[in-house]
Formats: sequence, structure tokens, C-alpha cells
Amino acid sequence: MIFSSRFLRHGTAVAFMAALLALPSAHSLAQTQSQLKQEEERPEGEIVVLRALDKVTARTQDLSVPIGETVIFGSIAIRPRKCLKRPPEETPETSTFLEITEIHDGTEGPRLFNGWMFASSPGINALEHPVYDVWVIDCKMSEPESPSGKE
Repeated sequence: MIFSSRFLRHGTAVAFMAALLALPSAHSLAQTQSQLKQEEERPEGEIVVLRALDKVTARTQDLSVPIGETVIFGSIAIRPRKCLKRPPEETPETSTFLEITEIHDGTEGPRLFNGWMFASSPGINALEHPVYDVWVIDCKMSEPESPSGKE
């Protein structure tokens, strides 16, 4: 590209070139759209495996919770809403959307956590609570129906 001296003198050429380089290429945009479509087509898990820690007593417990159901650990209620797991040929990752609320006098109180947790990076989006910690361990998928060998 050829720019006039006035264009270069004001330093806008550098900004213009930087803006052009920052634009995503058509190839990378198509690749991103393809990845999003694959994520949407990925089967969802049916049971979330969580590990809960009571920091006061140092008690840990592995919890298997079906999607949409609630489990109580100490004074918190944990309800998984969605669970995704990558296929074995991809980089391993399990992600779960959780709702965690505190229980006071037998009723659910304030919501402590509402969002995605990732098994590979538990510190990225963690429950911040003085007594409890919760981690995602696994997402159990339903077994594909296989035809019986008898015909």
C-alpha cells in the first residue's frame, strides 16, 4: 500500500495497519463457527461427579448428582444444570453449569455460585465460601444403545 506523506505524518497509517491486522480472517471465523456448531452437537452428560470439601473438618466427599437434581453437602445445596465432556480424541475437558445456594433453617438462602466450573482449571471460576469448596471431577454420559447380538 502506498500512503501519502500527510497520512503517514499523523501516525494514522500505523493505527490503520494495526486495525487491519486485528481483523479476523475469513478462515479463522469459519473455524470458530465450526467449533461452536460442534459444541452444540456434543451430547450432554446425565450425571455430574463433584468433590466437596468441608474446610473446618477436612472432610471430603465425592457426589454423583443427576442433572437438574439437588444434593445437600453441609449447609449448601448444589444443583447441576448442564454437563459437557469432550470426546476422547480431543483435549480432555469437563465443564458443568452449577447453582450453589446456602441453606438456612431448612430453606434455600442466598445464591453463592451460579456459573460454569471446569475440571481442568478449578481455580478459574471457583466457589468462594469460607467453609466449603466444590470441584468438578467428571461428567458421566449415557451409554449409547447397542443392538443386541441376537438376530
